[in-house]
Amino acid sequence: MKHNIKIRKADPEDVPQVVDMVGALLQEIMQSIGVNVFDYNTEDATLQLEDFLNLEKYHVFLACEEKGKPVGMLSVCESCALYAGGVFGMIPELYVHPDFRCQKVGHALIEQTKAFGRTRNWKRLEVTTPPLPQYDKTLAFYEREGFAITGGRKLKVVL
Repeated sequence: MKHNIKIRKADPEDVPQVVDMVGALLQEIMQSIGVNVFDYNTEDATLQLEDFLNLEKYHVFLACEEKGKPVGMLSVCESCALYAGGVFGMIPELYVHPDFRCQKVGHALIEQTKAFGRTRNWKRLEVTTPPLPQYDKTLAFYEREGFAITGGRKLKVVL
């Protein structure tokens, strides 16, 4: 079933829905890889998101169905690096509700983010996919959207 999806920038009133979608994304990743790699607390995430949105370096786009209900989201952070040739956008989270997948919702979110990045003179967008092979479809999605593998893996150290 096709849906009429509209993309808009998230407002402070959207924080609970965004926090819930990010939680669903992280749960889905952990279930598929069988490892609890995220310590996600919705109360903390709510406060963090409110702060992040005020910084104007972290932006969230929502995909909303006809009645205005968010069914997908994409967050993007502004960053800078010499290797990237300047300022660029990093996509830390992209989630589409399972009922709305394979309906170009993710594509619409990416296109809106590309357009937004151009207004901010970003040189590029970057994204890290969850682990393969469980997420080979996710990698294929990003490749269809014009992303190219640049090598490496995402690593972290907790401070």
